[in-house]
Amino acid sequence: MAEDATQEQSVTPAAAAGGTTSVDDDVLEKIAVAAARSVPGVTDLGGDAERMLNSVLDKIGLDQVGDATRGASAKVVNGGAVINLNIVIEAGKTVPEVTEAVRAKVTGAVEAYGLRVDQVNIRVDDVALTDPAAPPTA
Repeated sequence: MAEDATQEQSVTPAAAAGGTTSVDDDVLEKIAVAAARSVPGVTDLGGDAERMLNSVLDKIGLDQVGDATRGASAKVVNGGAVINLNIVIEAGKTVPEVTEAVRAKVTGAVEAYGLRVDQVNIRVDDVALTDPAAPPTA
């Protein structure tokens, strides 16, 4: 790896007895994205440019490219994960309720892998409004 590569997370101090185990930032991002997507009120992840690019990829048949980590970045700082998420919330949902649910779900998911979470920073990038041209569902 290059000298400026991000620091990887050590799993547990006890794991060092038989060698070392590290978890790449991409793994943390995937865990965080999967957890955030499962929260009611979260309709999408990523900033405007990421979502626009994803829309283009979907149209040309590359709909799975980049979805696993879109809208997330993670770094390990002093042994703890710092996770940043960009989310889109559903219209009518309250920002504090959705973001606290996301924070709790992401923290629980990452900690279930035996990793420590120090911060889950969330930026609400957009609100998904219902399409006024769409027929109402019965």
